[in-house]
Amino acid sequence: MNTKVAAFLAKHNFINHFDVKTVAEGLLSDMRAGLRSPVTGEKADEDMIRTFCLPPEKKACNESVIVIDAGGTNFRSCLVTFDEKGEASISDMEKTRMPGIERELSKKEFFDQIATNLEHLKNKANRIGFCFSYPMTITEDGDGILLGFSKEVKAPEVVGAKVGECLVKALEEKGWNKIERITLCNDTVAALLAGASVMPSNEVSSYIGMILGTGLNAAYIQEDCDTCGIKRQIIVCESGKFTSVTRSDFDIMADAKTVKPGSFLLEKSCSGAYLGPIGFYALTTAAKEGLFSDKMNSALLGLDELTLIEMSNFLEHPYKKDLVLGKICAENATESDFDMILQMLDAVVERSARYGAAILIACAIQTGMGKNASKPVCILCNGSTFFKTPMIRERVYAELDEILTRQLGIYWKIVSCENDITLGAAISGLI
Repeated sequence: MNTKVAAFLAKHNFINHFDVKTVAEGLLSDMRAGLRSPVTGEKADEDMIRTFCLPPEKKACNESVIVIDAGGTNFRSCLVTFDEKGEASISDMEKTRMPGIERELSKKEFFDQIATNLEHLKNKANRIGFCFSYPMTITEDGDGILLGFSKEVKAPEVVGAKVGECLVKALEEKGWNKIERITLCNDTVAALLAGASVMPSNEVSSYIGMILGTGLNAAYIQEDCDTCGIKRQIIVCESGKFTSVTRSDFDIMADAKTVKPGSFLLEKSCSGAYLGPIGFYALTTAAKEGLFSDKMNSALLGLDELTLIEMSNFLEHPYKKDLVLGKICAENATESDFDMILQMLDAVVERSARYGAAILIACAIQTGMGKNASKPVCILCNGSTFFKTPMIRERVYAELDEILTRQLGIYWKIVSCENDITLGAAISGLI
């Protein structure tokens, strides 16, 4: 790394080359404390939410289920139909904005807006699989009690409510037939279930689902644990709430602009909603300190914001002028400026990849599985940050290979599935 960039990042406490295994061990310790918490009262950052469910042993056949995917910026809804062979087809797909993103909503407004968003699916099925990608306590009947919103959703009255029960009431008020069952699941559970539909249980030893997109989270299958009072089931970690992370000055600046400063510290260090702002504060702070050429410093100080899309585009094609940062650099940057900006933004991305790898390593260890190469742990990752941000996926794979396989002897296999979250949510609705 350029010595000026390295010195600048160190000055502002930005550490991108941390030891991944050490972070994974910290996550693992916190996960285990969270699992024991209901029995021992221990404190933990991660909620370790019990779901009371496992991947189904058989495929669903001749069934239809309404699927809702609410998380991040978008609200998606559709109908999923499984034919006589268990093959899924998706119809009536619609996408709109997530309620509570644009303005604060009351509890009634929030659920009324969801019901309105589902009008095109009215009475097309009597079961709903609801992928609600926020921290919840899952109840044994499949409902979920909201613990709190992340990803900048503003609907505080919904916290503490039974989401499925409230939605069913809102649908009944709009004249829907009786909903037989509504199952709440996290997007990580949906990802895990989709992975299980791709890789049958006779070919793998366990499953993990991870989301690295607008937000961050992971789920895995916990085996029977007497000390935790847990029978084998899927556990949602709420990994983004982990607080033992080194925060730079740029993280603190970006966090101060969020709805809930001081919360979800790991998520804010590596997920897509925050990488752009972190990069923005890194660049503009460097410009204020005169790190670049005079012309470039002045140009960067005129920058209003930086999105992850802008960052990713610049990292892949730094000389393209069709986005704001590329245009600024094309018109003002010296060769040295280009080099330093690329290295600075890449450091933000590298840190994200290392945290993502640490989460997967911790989950893989906690499954207790993957000790035979012929029965790896199946991992399904989802999220635009993971797939579209340059070098994140490649760096995650490299860390898993080095730490899980070479150092720990745990075998893993990453799989993908088209429409994975939709398919997984549909499966959850029929469990």
